[in-house]
Amino acid sequence: MNFDSILFGIEQKNNLNFEQPDFFIDLNLDQIIDAIILGRQEYGLKPFFYTSLNDLTIIKYRQEIFKDLENISLLESIRSFSEKISTMHRYLNLAEKLYNKYHKEGWFLEAVETYCEAINGLLNDLSFFNLKSQGLISFRNYLDSYANSVSFKMLLAETNKLKQDLSNIKYCIIIKENWIRVKKYENEIDYSTVIEETFKKFQVGAVKDYRVKLHFSTEMSHVEAKILELVAKLYPAIFLSLDNYCKKNSNFLDEKIKNFNKEIQFYISYLEYIKIFKKTGLNFCYPQISKTSKEIYNYEGFDLALAYKLIHENSQIVCNDFYLKDKERILVITGPNQGGKTTFARTFGQLHYLGSLGCPIPGRKAKLFIPDRIFTHFEKEESIKTLRGKLEDELVRIYDILGKATQNSIVILNEIFTSTTLKDAIFLSKKIMERIIQLDLLCVCVTFIDELAFLSEKTVSMVSTVFPENPTLRTYKILRKPADGLAYAISIAEKYRLTYEFIRERIKS
Repeated sequence: MNFDSILFGIEQKNNLNFEQPDFFIDLNLDQIIDAIILGRQEYGLKPFFYTSLNDLTIIKYRQEIFKDLENISLLESIRSFSEKISTMHRYLNLAEKLYNKYHKEGWFLEAVETYCEAINGLLNDLSFFNLKSQGLISFRNYLDSYANSVSFKMLLAETNKLKQDLSNIKYCIIIKENWIRVKKYENEIDYSTVIEETFKKFQVGAVKDYRVKLHFSTEMSHVEAKILELVAKLYPAIFLSLDNYCKKNSNFLDEKIKNFNKEIQFYISYLEYIKIFKKTGLNFCYPQISKTSKEIYNYEGFDLALAYKLIHENSQIVCNDFYLKDKERILVITGPNQGGKTTFARTFGQLHYLGSLGCPIPGRKAKLFIPDRIFTHFEKEESIKTLRGKLEDELVRIYDILGKATQNSIVILNEIFTSTTLKDAIFLSKKIMERIIQLDLLCVCVTFIDELAFLSEKTVSMVSTVFPENPTLRTYKILRKPADGLAYAISIAEKYRLTYEFIRERIKS
C-alpha cells in the first residue's frame, strides 16, 4: 500500500534539521518544544520540530491528521499501541543485556508476542473509526495489508505455537543437600497443594503473611541458569525450535511501523501539550495557509511559552488580535515598557512557525503566510569575542538579516538601536525600514520611535495600552491605533522618578 510517513505523506521526506534554528531562543520556541517533548526524549522528536515545511500539501496533510486525533478514543488507541511498542523495545533491550542464551531468547519471544498484539490490537481499533485524514487512512490500509501478509501470519502462528509449547513444559526439581536433579514431570504429587489443604482448616479470619519477599532480578543466578540448561536437555526439540525462531525472526520489526510509532509522537505530544491550555478556555485553531497572500490575521492569539508559565502560576492570560490587509506588511508596535510589546512580537513568530509545522495554533481564527525563513533581531549582551560595541554588533546582525531575507521571509525586530542617540536611532531605523518596505516582506517592529509607524502605506501602527484611569497600569492589550508617544512618556517619567507622585514625595521629604 502507498504509505511512507505519517509526517511527510508519500512524498520524499524533507531533510530533517538536527540543529536548533537561530530564532528559537528569541521567540522562546526552545522552551515550548522542551515542554512539548517532556517525557518523550526516547523518540528523538526535536528534529521534527526543528524542520519547518514549505509544502502546503504536507502542512494540510498534518492538519487533517491532527483533526482526526482530536477524537479521544482514537488517540487512546494509538497511545495504547505506542505503549506496547515501548514495552517491546524494553524487552529487546533487556535481552541484549542478558548472558544466558535461553533467557535472552525467552525475552525475545516476549517482545515478538507484544509486537504482534500491538499490530492486531491497533488494526482492530482503527476499523471502528471513520477516519478523514489521508495519512491515517493510508496507514490503516498499510497495517491491514501487513497484518494479513503471509510473513506476519507465519510470525504470529510460530510465536503462539512456541509460547504454547513452552508453557506445556513440566519438570521436577529434586534437591538433596548441595546437589539438584532435574527430571521430567511424571504425575508426581504436588505437595504444595497438599500442605495448603492440610493447614487451611487452621485459618481463622485474616492472618499474617509470613512469606519472605525475594528480590527480583531480570538476570538469572548460576543455579537458575543451570536448571534451565538441564530443562532444555529434557526437551531438546522445543528449545531447538526456540533457537531457530530467534535466528529466523531477528529482523521482525517492520520499518514503516517502527517509523510510524516514532513520528506519531509528534502529534500525540503536541495534543497533550495544548490540552493544558484548552482546559483554561483558551482557543486553538487550524489556520488557513498561503504562500502567496500576505493578507493575514489571528484573533485571540497568545504567547505559548508565557501562557504555560502563567497557567502554573494561576495568573491571567491576555489574548491579542492582529491583521494585515491590502498592501499592509509591517506591524510597528509602540507603547510603554513592560506593556506586552515583545510578547506580541514573539506570538507573531510562534504562530507562523507552528503553523508551518501543520500544528493547531493559539487563536480562535487565523490565516497565515508560510515563510521561506524567519529572522529575528532581539537585544543581546555585548560579547568580548566579537570585539564589537553594542551598536556595531546590531548593525552587523541586521545587515546579515537583510542580506539573506527575501520577499517571502518574516522579520521580527525587537527594540533596535536603544544604545544610541534618538537622532541616530531614527536615522538608522528609517533606513532599515525602507529596505524592508522595498523587499515587501512581512515584519513586526517593536520600537520606541513613533515615526516608524507612519513611513508608508505598508506600515500599521499598533500600541500597547494602559488603563485610562491609571496610566501606570498596563492592560497588555496591543491595539491597532496611531502611536501618540504619551504612554511611553509616562514610562520614561516613571523610570527617572519624575511623575507627579514621585515629585510630590520628594518635595515632602
